[in-house]
Amino acid sequence: MTAENPLSATWQVYTGSRTPHDRVDRLPDPPPWRRFRGGPPLPTPPGGTGNHHAAVSYRPGADAVRQVNAALYLRRPLLVTGAPGTGKSSLAYAVAHELALGKVLHWPITSRVTLRDGLYAYDPLTRLYAAERARGDGAAAGATGAAADDIGDYLRLGPLGTALLPYARPRVLLIDEIDKSDIDLPNDLLTIFEKGSYELVELARRAEPTARVMTADSTTDRVEIRDGTVTCRAFPLVVMTSNGEREFPPAFLRRCVTVDLKQPRTIDELTAIVREHLSEVVGDETGQLPQGARDVIQRFYDRRGGGLLANDQLLNAIYMCHHASFSEPPESVAELADQVMPYLSSEATGPDDA
Repeated sequence: MTAENPLSATWQVYTGSRTPHDRVDRLPDPPPWRRFRGGPPLPTPPGGTGNHHAAVSYRPGADAVRQVNAALYLRRPLLVTGAPGTGKSSLAYAVAHELALGKVLHWPITSRVTLRDGLYAYDPLTRLYAAERARGDGAAAGATGAAADDIGDYLRLGPLGTALLPYARPRVLLIDEIDKSDIDLPNDLLTIFEKGSYELVELARRAEPTARVMTADSTTDRVEIRDGTVTCRAFPLVVMTSNGEREFPPAFLRRCVTVDLKQPRTIDELTAIVREHLSEVVGDETGQLPQGARDVIQRFYDRRGGGLLANDQLLNAIYMCHHASFSEPPESVAELADQVMPYLSSEATGPDDA
C-alpha cells in the first residue's frame, strides 16, 4: 500500500463488517466523466436505514463487497441478480447501515411504473380545489389564495428524484425487481443516470421556478428546488435487483456494475445465515442452534436438489418448527417444515447449481 493512497488501511470503502463508520467520506474524487455539480450540499437525513434487521443480519460475500465498492468508486448503478432469498434487497440496507448513509429510498417496480413515478408527483387537482376554496372565502381570499398558490404544497419528489438531490454524501436507492418494469424503463433510466439531473416541468414553466417541495423522506420537511432543476452532487448508490426474468439492453448493462448473488453452497453457510437471523429466538445462551434447527437446515439442504427453494423459507420453517416442537411429535414437526418450504419451481438449487 503506497503512501499516496487516500484509503490507508484498504481501498475498500464498504467492507461488509456491519459496523458503522465514516470511510465513505474518504472516497477519491469521481472519474472526470462522472462529476456532478449540484448544490448547495444537503446533509444526510437523520435516522436509521428503514430495515434494521436486514441491515445488521445480512452477510455479504466477497464478490458483493468488491462490486459495491466498484459502484461507489465509479459512481455507477449496481445491478444485483440472484435467486429469490439470496439477499438482493438486504444488500442495500447493509451498505446504508455500515456507511451511515441514512434511510434507504425504496422504489418497488411493477409493469405500470414509469420514470416519472420515480422522479416526482404533481397534484394539480388538489391545487385547483384549494384555489377555488380560496376564491370563495370572501375577505380572506387574498391571504388564503397566496398560500394555495404555493406550488410546493402539490409537488413531492419520488425515491429516484430524492436520491438525486445534491446530498454531500450519497444516498442509497433500492430499485426493487427492475426486471418487472415496462420494456422502456431501463433505457429511460440511462439518461437520468448519465446526466445526474432532471427537470420538474411544472416548476420550470413558472415565472418563479423556485419552490420548496416535499421529498420521499417526509411530507413536512422541504427542500428548495432552484430554476426547476435538480442536479445531484454525490451520485447515489443505486441498487437495482433482478430475479433474472428478462434480459436488459447492452447499453444499460455496460453502464452498470453487476453482481450475481449465489445460494449458500454448504451446510455451514446456511447455519451461519440462520444464526444471524434467529439465534436470539431459537439459540441457547451462547447463540448455538438446537438440534431441531440443525435438522431443518439439513432437510432444506437435501431438498434443494428437487427444486427451487429460497433462504427465507428456511428461516420461516425453523421459526415455526421451533414453536411447534413444544407440543407436536417430531414427525409432525418434520411435516410442518416441508409445508412451509414448498418448491417455488422445478429448478434445482443444490450446491452444483449455485
